[in-house]
Amino acid sequence: MSKKSVYGLIIALFIPIICYLWLKSASETAVTMPGHPFEPDTVMQSVVKGKLQSDTVWHTTKDIRLVNQMGDSVNLYDQRGKIIILDLFFTSCGSICPKLTTNMSKLQQSFLKGGDTRKKIVDTSIIQFISMTVDPARDSVPVIREYANRMGVISDNWWLLTGNRDSIYNFIFQELRLDKFSDEPVNPDFVHTSRYVLIDKNMQVRGYYNGLDSTSLLKLAKDVGYIMLEKDKKKKSEIFRKIIDLSWLWLIIAVLVTGFVYYFSSTRQKN
Repeated sequence: MSKKSVYGLIIALFIPIICYLWLKSASETAVTMPGHPFEPDTVMQSVVKGKLQSDTVWHTTKDIRLVNQMGDSVNLYDQRGKIIILDLFFTSCGSICPKLTTNMSKLQQSFLKGGDTRKKIVDTSIIQFISMTVDPARDSVPVIREYANRMGVISDNWWLLTGNRDSIYNFIFQELRLDKFSDEPVNPDFVHTSRYVLIDKNMQVRGYYNGLDSTSLLKLAKDVGYIMLEKDKKKKSEIFRKIIDLSWLWLIIAVLVTGFVYYFSSTRQKN
């Protein structure tokens, strides 16, 4: 066999292997996602196939049951599997709350199906907006419903929530931990903040954003997009799985290419 035939054989064998390794590497590489602002609750270590692996358990917000502007009792966990953008408000606020609600409305409009703002059909499968009152004593269901109507809230995937004050404040400080990640002082007796909170599909807080700042809102929109594309680390890549399932095809290709090169080389030697 000539040197050219040997080189051709080597190339023919290595092309499928290189493609396989490249696709495997690409399937395991993800976009840099928004981090977790909290320290992990637990870091569990185990040995798998002789290698030490760490599994980080992040803080997961507990469920809370409140009442929305339609008068329905709802749970936060009803929205598990969706991305949640949450803010705090009270209807008698004359300063930042109306602006926060307006900006939230603009975010909601950006998720309208087909981008048609006239039809006002929102994609409820991806994202849920939540505005939680910090003054539930005055913000009854009729009051928040009137506020929602006045501010143009589309209720399909936007809840304005009221309910037990202690439950709301415990959720703000124990689950969202808003006071620890706010650039502005947070009064434990009456919370008044411009922060939006981003919660992922697993009910884990992923970031805080200034709801009055356009740059911060742009980052929030980008982070929502990243989380939508986030790969479940416990789930194998679908593309890579299909490639593995076709491993027999890679073997056949390698054998056929090898046979073709050998036949071509033998033909040339006879001639």
